[in-house]
Amino acid sequence: MPFNPANDIPDLSGKVIIVTGGSSGLGKESVHQLVKHNPAKVYLTARTSQRGNAAIQEIVKDVPSAKGKIHYLEIDMASFASVKRASDLILAENERLDILMNNAGLADAPPGLTTDGYEIQFGSNYMGPTLFTKLLLPLLQETAKQPNSDVRIINLSSEIFKQAPSESIKFADLKTPMQKTGSISKYGQSKLGNYFFTKACAQRYPTIKSVALHPGVVNTGIWDNMFKRPYVGRPMSLLLTPFLTNVHDGAKRQLWASTANKTEVKNGAFYTPKGSEYTQAILKNDKLADELWEWTQKEFAKHGF
Repeated sequence: MPFNPANDIPDLSGKVIIVTGGSSGLGKESVHQLVKHNPAKVYLTARTSQRGNAAIQEIVKDVPSAKGKIHYLEIDMASFASVKRASDLILAENERLDILMNNAGLADAPPGLTTDGYEIQFGSNYMGPTLFTKLLLPLLQETAKQPNSDVRIINLSSEIFKQAPSESIKFADLKTPMQKTGSISKYGQSKLGNYFFTKACAQRYPTIKSVALHPGVVNTGIWDNMFKRPYVGRPMSLLLTPFLTNVHDGAKRQLWASTANKTEVKNGAFYTPKGSEYTQAILKNDKLADELWEWTQKEFAKHGF
């Protein structure tokens, strides 16, 4: 039975929610739908206040009752310092956190490094959101101890994990621009990382429901860089755009994962847009998932986390 956010999202009274990447696309649509159901507070994150506050104004115009409930939070996932400032603010302002939707990400970026020296897509899509979650885990765990709590971490991954390098995670190259690896392959590597982090959280923090999902191929603008390329960009745009899912429909899986009855949503699952689970062998590689977890914790420790 299809999920209808208007009718199927339950009353969210008292809940505190964070949606990263909320200034456009799936994140903005998620905030738009969640705030209709009376949460105590929704943080909409974006890299700039101009974009973040413009999105809030648009949502409030459509949902007047949301006024005062949506809060802008500045965060740049390519900067550990920015992630730390944002998490410090959340911890200072809140006694609970019920839903963390790690939606922010980038695709097809030119070769480069994040502020902290990681391949730009891996750093922005995996390292930043993973650190943000790590820093917020004490608050998430505290909330999970409350009566009738239902705490969830939702990580947006992608079916493009299938395009990750043949080594799956190229540990030796993660602190380089990886110029010899294709952009799609680097994106796939970061999205495989998102699932392995979900799997690790489900195993290590069982009182919190951690879910990964692929929203579908959604017309959010994330592939605009590819569509702008000389020669191939316009033909690809013309070919693919008619098949892209609209943002309203594209956001339904993450809204379902965030709010559906807890008996329907499986801890540690990686959902397709239609709600089935991915079953590829690479996803069952516990050794690789543990290796990524250990590598990540060591990297965070080097930066004082």
